[in-house]
Amino acid sequence: MDLDYSQFLSMSHEVSLVVVLIVLLLADLLIKNKKAFQYLAIAAFALHTVAGFYSYTDLAGDAFAGMYVSGAAQSFVKNILNVGTLIVFFFSFEWNNNENKSGVGEFFFLTLSTLIGMYFMVSAGDFLFFYIGLETASIPMAALVAMNKKGTEGAEAAAKYILTASFSSGVMLFGISLIYGACGSLYFDEVQAAFTNITALHIFALVCFIAGVGFKISLVPFHFWTADTYQGAPTGITAYLSVISKGAAVFAFMSILYKAFANEPDVWQNILWWLIVITITIGNLFAIRQKNLKRFLAFSSISQAGYIMLGVYASSQTGMSSTIYYILIYMFTNLAAFGIISAIENKTGKVGMDDYNGLYSTNPKLAFAMTLAMFSLGGIPPFAGFFSKFFIFAAVASSKVYGDYVLVFLALLNTIISLYYYLLVVKAMFINKSESPIETIKIDTMSRVALLVCVVAILVIGFISSIYMNIYNISDGFAN
Repeated sequence: MDLDYSQFLSMSHEVSLVVVLIVLLLADLLIKNKKAFQYLAIAAFALHTVAGFYSYTDLAGDAFAGMYVSGAAQSFVKNILNVGTLIVFFFSFEWNNNENKSGVGEFFFLTLSTLIGMYFMVSAGDFLFFYIGLETASIPMAALVAMNKKGTEGAEAAAKYILTASFSSGVMLFGISLIYGACGSLYFDEVQAAFTNITALHIFALVCFIAGVGFKISLVPFHFWTADTYQGAPTGITAYLSVISKGAAVFAFMSILYKAFANEPDVWQNILWWLIVITITIGNLFAIRQKNLKRFLAFSSISQAGYIMLGVYASSQTGMSSTIYYILIYMFTNLAAFGIISAIENKTGKVGMDDYNGLYSTNPKLAFAMTLAMFSLGGIPPFAGFFSKFFIFAAVASSKVYGDYVLVFLALLNTIISLYYYLLVVKAMFINKSESPIETIKIDTMSRVALLVCVVAILVIGFISSIYMNIYNISDGFAN
């Protein structure tokens, strides 16, 4: 295949985002009013997001000798990431105006740099391109985590993140090198053809690769960085880490398992079975103990990662579509929770669960929105989170294998535990009394708009069946 610049035309999302980055880089040099710069940055990225929806039905194809793969599923996931990133920008508007005035340009440039890396991960056609995307997404993220200038928490969080990322990256790279040694190629389709007659080398290579990706998704036991990093990072970046970064990593991981290791699914399904059970259980048990809401949502995020991986485990078109659907709903739900925490933290500096005692008496709208988010995360009907869990449980149970029934049963038991700690937040806001509740606060317009979008999505997205059916249709032929 001839390699020429015309192949960049198939990378519509990436090219568009690079244009946005160049515009913002120049604007940051010329515009002294940082508030005006934020409006420009958000408007430019909003145009990029809208433009992305015109390309999500692109026909499947590839570029650069198959290293880059495009298709409807990849484009749809990139659009999900764009919407989530735009919501994060809205929630971070007030923080940038007050706490991060000197680093507004860096905030946008670094965030969009990580997003390009996630695009590469989603559209990777071989392990090398996937690894380049992973590092492009991970390295700027450490700088974003360190942007919290209050105390030493930001620096500590960034140090833990980059050190753990470096180690996991090394383990993954070692696994990829073993895959190349065992299969003679890094292309997913060629690895699939060669990944037969499984030996100890194949299994060890797969384990190293799963361990590396497990860090990015916060699967247990690769999760130790998560709580400290979430607590120390700016809340907007924490939201970005918990939703956007995780969503891209899950889809890329699923793509690789379904493509490169499709001939021997039992090998990686056995590994995932135990990872899912341990991840959901540990995440739930540790979430109960948390009093800091950012750490609370960190362990909730770990548990949710286990639920998301159920769809990956299913290894079917239904599993893939339910995974993407879960990521979509999880994005709106988790961003709503983090948006409320960010708004209250920006005004009062309070992030403890006890600080939320009696919140309903002073801020009923925020308490109501947080309740919806907690109910949706817990999977309580009729909110969107119920539908996402239903589809992902159904995808696993559809195999009619005894071990899969056991997995679904254990996940359902853990859902009961999760309901308990999600309701602790609701109890604090509506039932617990406080002599000095959080004062009535007025959140900025940007945060109000983003929160409204999230709340509407939580309430209605589960009832719009065409959304799931559209995802199911674009998944046709993707999973083996």
